[in-house]
Amino acid sequence: MQLIRLFQSLLGISAFGLTLLSNSVNALAQPNENNGNHTNLSQCGKLPSQIPKPSKNFPKSRDPWLHPFNSCSIWNMPIGANAQYVPARLVRAIYFGADREYFYKLKGGDPMRQVLSPGNFEPGRCTGTQSMQLSLPFPDNLIVPDATSQPYSTPNNAAAFLMPDGKTIEQVEPLARCTAGGDIHGWRNPWGGVDIKGDGIKGTHFGSGLSAIGGSIRRSELTGKDPIRHALKILIWGNKYLHYSQSIPGYRWPADRADQYAETEYKGTNPKLVQGSLLAIPPDVKIESLGLKTEPAKKIFQALQNYGAYIVDDAAWDAHYLSVEQGVSEEFRARYGYDFEGSSGAFYDDMMKLFSALNIIDNNRADNIGGGGRLRAPLAPQFRHD
Repeated sequence: MQLIRLFQSLLGISAFGLTLLSNSVNALAQPNENNGNHTNLSQCGKLPSQIPKPSKNFPKSRDPWLHPFNSCSIWNMPIGANAQYVPARLVRAIYFGADREYFYKLKGGDPMRQVLSPGNFEPGRCTGTQSMQLSLPFPDNLIVPDATSQPYSTPNNAAAFLMPDGKTIEQVEPLARCTAGGDIHGWRNPWGGVDIKGDGIKGTHFGSGLSAIGGSIRRSELTGKDPIRHALKILIWGNKYLHYSQSIPGYRWPADRADQYAETEYKGTNPKLVQGSLLAIPPDVKIESLGLKTEPAKKIFQALQNYGAYIVDDAAWDAHYLSVEQGVSEEFRARYGYDFEGSSGAFYDDMMKLFSALNIIDNNRADNIGGGGRLRAPLAPQFRHD
């Protein structure tokens, strides 16, 4: 949630620590193994028979830090021609914003600092004392501010750390480090570290249980010339849109949970719109028909049509959010001369059009990621040699 929530209510935290809000779903993605720098597609389960051939401009390899997880990960699988589209009926929100996420490549030579629980989701995040059974090599001068009451700001601050082994990603939320050289605060991913070349599902978006780093818009992706070649992450207002019932408890695969308050606070009437739903713009919607005015919105349109976006958290008020790496908003402002976030302006208008065009991919499953059929884009390339 981006605005107001009780932290213990969200995560199911007691005096004894983190408790899972629900049992994991049975349908999990196929385990992945990697053979050197090549994704072993035999570990991906059944792949579509028709995969487009990469163009000459398609990258031959990728940096796993900038484009993580295997080619058949939920974050990398393109939408298929057999996708079943169901209208999401998202309407114009008061505000469009950035759900900022923090990513760090850690170096073994930096001082080891322990990770402790946050004292609160609201101001006081750096007062927690419960050990997360994790220490990280962390530069002493790196500060991540506390939440604030004036102005009121309680960002999720989902965070991912690539460990010095170059393979393991640790995740926490909400990240805070209030003083130089001090302890790090944030609830740890309860499954521990994940493989940067694995399926990338589990993580610290605790409203859904999904990854802190998969699906995030990275620096230069909105300002560079290349298209975005992965799925995105979005947050919408649970009280207005997300559904809860005894038979559909607020989530679907690949999410393994909803917010603990889902039973009382999720008021959406569409049973297909829940945490973990994959949304995309249907193929018959042409970019010209939306009348988009801004270049970055046109780039986001292509990503939403080719890869879609997963719902990972509750916006907690009448706002739509995209998950982005910390620094993207500032880079965006410097490049385009207007703000990424806001409640008016051409880019805001464009983003409202994009959200309103989204449909739910109803047949997205562990054995049918993206809906199946001929893919709208080639699979992600192999990992590069270091």
